[in-house]
Amino acid sequence: MGYDAASVNDIAREAGVSKGTIYVYFSSKEDLFEELMDEVRESLFRELEAELERPGTLKDRLLRYATVLATRLCSDRVIRAHRVIIGVTERMPEIGARFYDRGATRGTRLLVGFLEPEVAAGRLTIPDIPLAASQFFELCMVGLFRPRLLGHMPAPPTEAEVARIVSAGVDMFLCRYSAPVGR
Repeated sequence: MGYDAASVNDIAREAGVSKGTIYVYFSSKEDLFEELMDEVRESLFRELEAELERPGTLKDRLLRYATVLATRLCSDRVIRAHRVIIGVTERMPEIGARFYDRGATRGTRLLVGFLEPEVAAGRLTIPDIPLAASQFFELCMVGLFRPRLLGHMPAPPTEAEVARIVSAGVDMFLCRYSAPVGR
């Protein structure tokens, strides 16, 4: 049953609680859905932050970060959530906008916050850090996320597929933005 077809009664029955219990915690089906998305998102951001904070070279940290990002964003659960959001955004654009702000926009800010000190330390030369962060996401997700989202890739990518794409994306990013050696 999809998001639109599911009623609060259906959700309560599936959860084994009363409809009233759901309304004690959530004012609507949309609020319940957003809370579930927030829970998944918080878990992802904790994991991403941990990868950026772990010791290692710049390349190692970017590889770990992008591997977690690609693996999680291409998971069945996240792909289903994106499909639901796309389905309801035409009728409720505010839900799509909040989903984007809490996910992609926040993810960009996280990576920008990681890249800024690398630029300040002279390890990277990036004139537009938010643009570079967006480019990084695309480089590390090419051939993974959109094919999953649109059903061209029915199963999540293998570890080897993720590693191949992420490695190429990180290498390309660092080729463009690594500071010249000896300057």
